[in-house]
Amino acid sequence: MREKPRRSLRRLLTTAIPALALGLAGLVAAPAHAAPAVSHTSPVTQNAHALTSPARQTFHPTGKAGQKVPTTHLCATARPGHASCFAQRRTDIKQRLASALAAAAPSGLSPANLHSAYNLPSTGGSGLTVAVVDAYNDPNAESDLATYRSQYGLSSCTKANGCFKQVSQTGSTTSLPTNDTGWAGEEALDLDMVSAVCPNCHIVLVEANSATDSDLGTAENEAVALGAKVVSNSWGGSESSSQTSEDTSYFKHPGVAITVSSGDSAYGAEYPATSQYVTAVGGTALSTAANSRGWTESVWKTSSTEGTGSGCSAYDPKPSWQTDTGCGKRMEADVSAVADPATGVAVYDTYGGSGWAVYGGTSASAPIIAGVYALAGTPGSGDYPAKYPYSHTGNLYDVTSGNNGSCSTSYFCTARAGYDGPTGWGTPDGTTAFTTGGSTGNTVTVTDPGSQSTATGSPVSLQISASDSAGAALTYSASGLPTGLSINSSTGVISGTASTAGTYQVTVTAKDSTGASGSASFSWTVSTSGGGTCTAAQLLANPGFESGSTGWSATSGVITNDTGEAAHGGSYYAWLDGYGTTHTDTLSQSVTVPAGCTATLTFYLHIDSSETTSSTAYDKLTVTAGSKTLATYSNLDAASGYTHKSFDLSSYAGSTVTLKFSGAEDSSLQTSFVVDDTAVTTS
Repeated sequence: MREKPRRSLRRLLTTAIPALALGLAGLVAAPAHAAPAVSHTSPVTQNAHALTSPARQTFHPTGKAGQKVPTTHLCATARPGHASCFAQRRTDIKQRLASALAAAAPSGLSPANLHSAYNLPSTGGSGLTVAVVDAYNDPNAESDLATYRSQYGLSSCTKANGCFKQVSQTGSTTSLPTNDTGWAGEEALDLDMVSAVCPNCHIVLVEANSATDSDLGTAENEAVALGAKVVSNSWGGSESSSQTSEDTSYFKHPGVAITVSSGDSAYGAEYPATSQYVTAVGGTALSTAANSRGWTESVWKTSSTEGTGSGCSAYDPKPSWQTDTGCGKRMEADVSAVADPATGVAVYDTYGGSGWAVYGGTSASAPIIAGVYALAGTPGSGDYPAKYPYSHTGNLYDVTSGNNGSCSTSYFCTARAGYDGPTGWGTPDGTTAFTTGGSTGNTVTVTDPGSQSTATGSPVSLQISASDSAGAALTYSASGLPTGLSINSSTGVISGTASTAGTYQVTVTAKDSTGASGSASFSWTVSTSGGGTCTAAQLLANPGFESGSTGWSATSGVITNDTGEAAHGGSYYAWLDGYGTTHTDTLSQSVTVPAGCTATLTFYLHIDSSETTSSTAYDKLTVTAGSKTLATYSNLDAASGYTHKSFDLSSYAGSTVTLKFSGAEDSSLQTSFVVDDTAVTTS
């Protein structure tokens, strides 16, 4: 039996709000609202500028490596069967709300500082989702994240634009766990660090009902089920023999990079950092230096009881890729990043804290490394990405000074050249160490331009759009192009004059210097010129739904500007289904295609689903033109963001055809089919 449905209030609100507005219209005049400012800078470009701008490179230090600074540990020591978060907040630095910050910059390491220290690319991560798993709820998570990103010039990441999502351990967006001030500070730290390192990534915050191993493990599985390819965990506790069974239940997710903090109690192994399926992340003190790198690092240790964790597991088996000989079982850690509160990071938190503060602990290093994995690209589908740094040890900054305590086997607690327990193989020097052994692990995505139509003798200029997960330069090629057309290998522009009529199946490919490539295929119809009867036009009325139901026939509540989903363009869109109960929605419009014309139907589609299966299509959307089915989509096609769809309607030239979207949802677990920016274009 599948889970009970996720209930949605948005349909009630859609129908109730107009009635309420009518009731109040005679009493209060609605104020005029200025149109929102439109940004012409893409989020990727905006983020790249923010991370590389010289004005943002200044570091605002707050202490020296290893210096004893007063902190508060946000979570209590974990009881057996529970986990503790590892976040620490400096108490000697006055917290300030954003409104009181004025012109001064927050203390602590900024996103630009982290990118400089770890030689990270200013682009990459687009299309990837990083999940943050923590316990309890932070009611200010989204608004605090917005303040952090705004302060450092990063693009907006909100629920409304689809970049941020906050859910319970069962995936609910409405029934969230109990609020908790300690874990809220942890969540603020984690979200800010993922944003700092990978501002182009989408973020899902998965909140467990409690800090028990079972609830956090359930949240871990939910994070992966929601599509995250990188999951950050800044919590843990003492090892026990019973926890080895949790490896398979909660952390065995091939194809997903799972990072776990090594702990803040100095030398000593902790779980789940010692799981054979995760990347154990140690902590360093990071300081500026007069060397070619501009930075230097040492093992983070404040006292005999405070510093980065490390050690040889008493229970978990040693993974095949870990080759140190002093520990017969799993050795902690694998890699590391800044964690010392004395050289800590800037964080904004208004639920557990009072605004801007400096944070430390391996709670900072785990989400930093999670962000680096995301910058490096999608992991291999069958890989446990903890092994990647072991294949690229030359692409890490080796930390060779400091210790986190006393131990009988020196490298368990003392830094040295090469591998050691406190810092693993070192800290990031770019993203190469976090990619597969055989390649960089980059992914290349080519945007489908949709079906194309051209008349013979007409000039063509079509820009192919593509992106590389690491921001690498691309070269372009194409096969099946109409006679007379070619693609520029450097710019991706297809140009020329089509000379031969026919329908061509074109495939364009973009490739980077590492061998990573992506492709898109589409049809290109070349008609004989001289027919002279067709005028290029867009035929649909109200194609973006901005005029409400004008031109369309739709079931109640389908055409909406509800904030439960984001429009592709403008404010309105068509939202079919999404109730989590047996339901059918339809949307249709009839259109007349002039004789002698080629015609193309295009639209943007986003599918959001709470269905957890990867094999059964419970909820379906069917797109038809008259009696012909153009396409069928289902909950199996759920993905973040919109995808562009295109269909040839040239066979309907000289006739009128009804275009229809029909969504059918079964009795439980919602699937939302969101359509926007439709068009029928002729040529």
